[in-house]
Amino acid sequence: MDDRQLTEELHDSLFAIRTQVHGELKELAREAGLTDTQTDALWRLSRGQEMTARRLADLLQCDASTATSMIDRLEKRGLVRRVAHPTDRRVKVIQLTAEGCALRDRVIQHTTEHSPFAHLDHESRLRLHTLLREAIDGRRPDGEATGVEDSVQVEDSTKAKDSVKKEQQ
Repeated sequence: MDDRQLTEELHDSLFAIRTQVHGELKELAREAGLTDTQTDALWRLSRGQEMTARRLADLLQCDASTATSMIDRLEKRGLVRRVAHPTDRRVKVIQLTAEGCALRDRVIQHTTEHSPFAHLDHESRLRLHTLLREAIDGRRPDGEATGVEDSVQVEDSTKAKDSVKKEQQ
């Protein structure tokens, strides 16, 4: 199998996993009376870091007004609350309520139980995790580019930036 075909099949596999996970979550979301995006927001809020509406919008790949409307609906359901940012009073942080935490825990448990990775042993999941992080980050843990395409993209990006700098001078 050549690199192009292998890459295509990797993408096919990722789409298949996404479809499987999305299908499982869709059923749970329906039972909980949530939209897919609201379920995704609960998942994102479960990571424990402070989350602003802007940050949540970025993670959900939507505009800020869409995220704000969704947060409003989650707040009306008692799943989230807005609290003052600890260092910037102009910013509100979105937090899960006790009810939101309970629903998030249901989402996580359901996802874990129905995970397409469940049939892999622990060591295989660790290897896959490392490989996926490398693919996402575009770098290997040792700092080297993950592949020829990445090296070319980095080189092209550097050339483009240098070109812009020269034009600005």
